[in-house]
Amino acid sequence: MTESKIDLATLVENTVTGMGYEFVELEWLPRGMLRVTIDSEDGVGVDDCERVSNQLTYLFTVENVDYERLEVSSPGVERPLKRLADWQRFVGSLAHVELFAPLMAEGFPEAGRRKLDGRIQGVRGEGAQAEIDFLFTDEKPAKTPAQAARERIALKRGKKPVTVEPVAVSFTLDQVDRAHLVAELNFKGN
Repeated sequence: MTESKIDLATLVENTVTGMGYEFVELEWLPRGMLRVTIDSEDGVGVDDCERVSNQLTYLFTVENVDYERLEVSSPGVERPLKRLADWQRFVGSLAHVELFAPLMAEGFPEAGRRKLDGRIQGVRGEGAQAEIDFLFTDEKPAKTPAQAARERIALKRGKKPVTVEPVAVSFTLDQVDRAHLVAELNFKGN
């Protein structure tokens, strides 16, 4: 990332946090599109996005930022986990993690695993070397009613679901290539 993009990210982050929102990420997309993702403990609505968009438009005019279009959005149900604070905030949540290199652990095959699905158990330490405790359970996202029906039919036909024993692992924040929450949706309305 160039110095000007880093400065812009800092400028946008300071503006967004100053407005009471959490800055998630800034993306430069093709054809001059600038996407800013924000979040809040109470969630983010259309009015919140509009308010931040208006403020950033004024900021970009004053700072002479060259862009074609601005998009301000919420991170959605599969929110990316970018910073240490994200991992701390979502302890206990279901997440998908992709590491730069395979992780070796008791219970994994010899080659280890680079992609993990499971629950964030805790965070120890600070900075890029912070240890993330993770319980690999290979849990899959919530099923839609159609997927659940297909699974019931498969069970009736004698196909057993593959179960994986949970494996407790730890990795540092700087080992993470990308990570995001996995939506836990309840289609039954309970």
